[in-house]
Amino acid sequence: MSYHPSRLTHFHGLPVHLLDADGEEGTGAELPAPASVAWRLSTEWDVPFERRWNRFLDRVRTDEVVALVVGAWWEEWDEHGIEPVLDLLTAEAHRFPRLRAVFLADVVSEESEISWIKQGDVSRVLRAWPGLCELGLRGAEDLVIEPLRHEALRRLRVECGGLPSEPVRALAACDLPALHHLELWLGTGWYGGDCTAADVRALLAALDRSPGLRHLGLCNSDIQDEIAAAVAAAPVVAGLDSLDLSMGTLSDEGATALLSGQPLTHLRALDLGHHFMSEEMARRVREALGPHVPDLGLGPARRSTHRPEERYVAVGE
Repeated sequence: MSYHPSRLTHFHGLPVHLLDADGEEGTGAELPAPASVAWRLSTEWDVPFERRWNRFLDRVRTDEVVALVVGAWWEEWDEHGIEPVLDLLTAEAHRFPRLRAVFLADVVSEESEISWIKQGDVSRVLRAWPGLCELGLRGAEDLVIEPLRHEALRRLRVECGGLPSEPVRALAACDLPALHHLELWLGTGWYGGDCTAADVRALLAALDRSPGLRHLGLCNSDIQDEIAAAVAAAPVVAGLDSLDLSMGTLSDEGATALLSGQPLTHLRALDLGHHFMSEEMARRVREALGPHVPDLGLGPARRSTHRPEERYVAVGE
């Protein structure tokens, strides 16, 4: 299985639609209904992002738009991160009263490696749209999340090769009462992922303020064993329907912590894919949880033939 992010085809339950550089005039195709798609805006070929954004404002009834996807925004090299794009978006927030979902940096490796993507203060998006239900983003360099309360946010997804500790601590200080789905790719220290087990434990404790949380993903980490141990003792897990600890360096140590911790048999899905457990431990997990968890992911990571003991995260650079 490949874990590397690909370009979104659907977002917020809607097909992703790229607005043509010329607003699709002269192509014979009509624009889709504003609320029927997630509109993707991206710098492509010789079309600067700001030109596409202005064309979008001119051609689409933005008061009906519910989802936006931001692709690549740089023309040659990204020196400033996504802040100029956030300036454009938030300056026109009043024109998007029905906006419910935003994805920032729908970028694939041909455009930029995930570790090179420069984010910014994404709290600006949450403040600009109090009714936003879903926020997704890719990349974590220069990522800022400020502690805040947001009444509507249900889904938050951060894909990266290394998530700094500051955003994780800030999330622990946020109050997100409607949160239903949280997925964080914590990554590796080689690419800025300096989040600690203590940071994870603080976040797990803070999630008690989100009583509706049903999915939790703490993925792609080079401290996956410590994360597993923290999860095994976290009260928030009892209310989950699904738990994702995939893509990281989970070994027998972390799996033992999961099996000896609180019950996980209430889960509908548990993803431990890309793991480094021994065959014996994987068998124990399958026997203990397989009869109870309908969707149990236990696909092992591909091991190096030269250094089979080496463990690595699924997505780094």
